[in-house]
Amino acid sequence: METGAGVGRETGARPYDVVLFGATGFVGELTAEYLAEQAPPECRWALAGRSIGKLEALRDRLAAGRPHLAALPLLLADSADPDSLRALAESARVVATTVGPYVWYGEGLVAACAEAGTDYLDLTGETEFVDRVFVRYDGRARETGARIVHACGFDSVPHDLGVHFTVHQLPEGVPLRIDGFVRVGAAFSGGTFASALTVLGRGREVLRAARERRLHEPRLVGRRARAPLGGPRFSRETGTWALPLPTLDPRVVARSAASLERYGPDFRYRHYASVKTLPMALGGAAVAGATAAVAQLAPVRSWLTERYAAGQGPSAERRARSWFSVRFVGEGGGRRVFTEVSGGDPGYDETARMLAESALCLAFDPLPKTAGQVTTATAMGDALIDRLRAAGIRFRVAHRG
Repeated sequence: METGAGVGRETGARPYDVVLFGATGFVGELTAEYLAEQAPPECRWALAGRSIGKLEALRDRLAAGRPHLAALPLLLADSADPDSLRALAESARVVATTVGPYVWYGEGLVAACAEAGTDYLDLTGETEFVDRVFVRYDGRARETGARIVHACGFDSVPHDLGVHFTVHQLPEGVPLRIDGFVRVGAAFSGGTFASALTVLGRGREVLRAARERRLHEPRLVGRRARAPLGGPRFSRETGTWALPLPTLDPRVVARSAASLERYGPDFRYRHYASVKTLPMALGGAAVAGATAAVAQLAPVRSWLTERYAAGQGPSAERRARSWFSVRFVGEGGGRRVFTEVSGGDPGYDETARMLAESALCLAFDPLPKTAGQVTTATAMGDALIDRLRAAGIRFRVAHRG
């Protein structure tokens, strides 16, 4: 059975198909601009945030040259006000949020959406938050039909869907091995910096949340789906140095593999940063280690966060020069395939595109019937790949062996 709407989310049952929460933040505004250009005429969408003045100013900017958006609905909601979050969730079929760090500001909206049977999307790369949400809200979301889909931006769409795309180039029913190599040329925003520092500074909480999840998560029977960290190495496949990336992305891929039989009986994924030279690799590792070390000190975290305030980000000119590429090497059943997912500015322009298209996909496309905490590959798969390709993000087979 396929459906574009779950329990309590039939078209017309609620006033809005899509609500964007956190619309006046840096990525929020980019997502709102994308929806203003690309949302289909039948889409009933709204902006949400805690400042009516900022929402009105954003609507005025969106309506310049688009008179039909002059009456775009604005909803007041605050992550610290459960009643406002409940009203927001009950008004929409799909809620997309850019309000982070999610470990501080995200749980209330997840709870409201799980209770209301409302699809929820975010941009988190925070493993602690994802694990905590699974333990506390996956069961209720399954009961109400809500789909909780995390990491709908550069974390982790290109990696999750890139692996999904690669798997479908390989034989069925055999063990599969896929490695992903990430290259990025881009700047970051204050919000992204704050989220990264939060994750690095909460090591014990991250481990505790992961242990608790393992106690609640069903074991995979008769199949294996793994994402081991791997070690630094020179990759002959890409001609670059490969540094293991201990991010949320490989965990998302492994959960997709556990949910989908097409990934085969024994699946393994490794996730790397791809660096051209050994000195660059060593320098990157040193910077990452130093950042992780200072992030353990609360006063230093606060000082660094204040130096680059949330809501700020790279200029349009800087973003226009930014790019990303994720190359995948897949093997299985005696076959080998090289694929690539690539696009423009990963953290902002493309992330806004990915979040908006994910929301529209959940709202309007015929999809497999899923509920609870699910990944982009599990919930949307080929339908979202088709949308992203149409939007300009490239998925291609580079070579078959």
